[in-house]
Amino acid sequence: MVEIVPSILSADFARLAEEIARVERGGATMLHLDVMDGHFVPNITIGPPVVESVRRTTRLHLDVHLMIENPDRYVADFVRAGANSVSVHYEAARHLDGTLGMIRQAGAMAGVVLNPATPISVLEDVVEVADYVLLMSVNPGFGGQGLVGYVLEKARKLVKLRQKKKLALPIEIDGGVHRDNLAEVVRAGCDWIVTGSAVFHSGDAESAVREFRAIAASATAIPC
Repeated sequence: MVEIVPSILSADFARLAEEIARVERGGATMLHLDVMDGHFVPNITIGPPVVESVRRTTRLHLDVHLMIENPDRYVADFVRAGANSVSVHYEAARHLDGTLGMIRQAGAMAGVVLNPATPISVLEDVVEVADYVLLMSVNPGFGGQGLVGYVLEKARKLVKLRQKKKLALPIEIDGGVHRDNLAEVVRAGCDWIVTGSAVFHSGDAESAVREFRAIAASATAIPC
């Protein structure tokens, strides 16, 4: 089942609990929380205290995406704050296998993130120790960007790798997804679809989530 995963980076932080309640009423079962440090990416967002506050407002699955340097130092803090899944960038994790193990040991699902220009081939030997893979379909750091088209071919390649290794590995995609390209994204094989501006800037986040879920349900992944 495809999950629509609203990204709170695009929400109104002055009314965050209300914004979360809206997407929850729309049928969302997961929330995406982007953590940026101003070093790995040129922006600064939230830390564990905000995750902890979000956790108190909802029982939804909290999917924390660490766009930070030295993720080993912080992964346990985010799990303690309430994260259900934590993903780290292949480009930032110096000892990726160990970092994924730390996330699991702390009690959360462990994900690997690839920037648009990082090839799927780097996952050949590590994908079996990941719980999911997040494909960035924009260059990380800011919301509201357009989807980088060739990332959909990366998703198709990852589907083939998943089949080859017989893994039940969710494929997540983040960046530039909206109602006009959502079906194409689903057909490329993506399972968890992060969307921020298209939901929270729509004027009616609840209806937007409902619409996105309907589009995703009617789209069919193309067999490899």
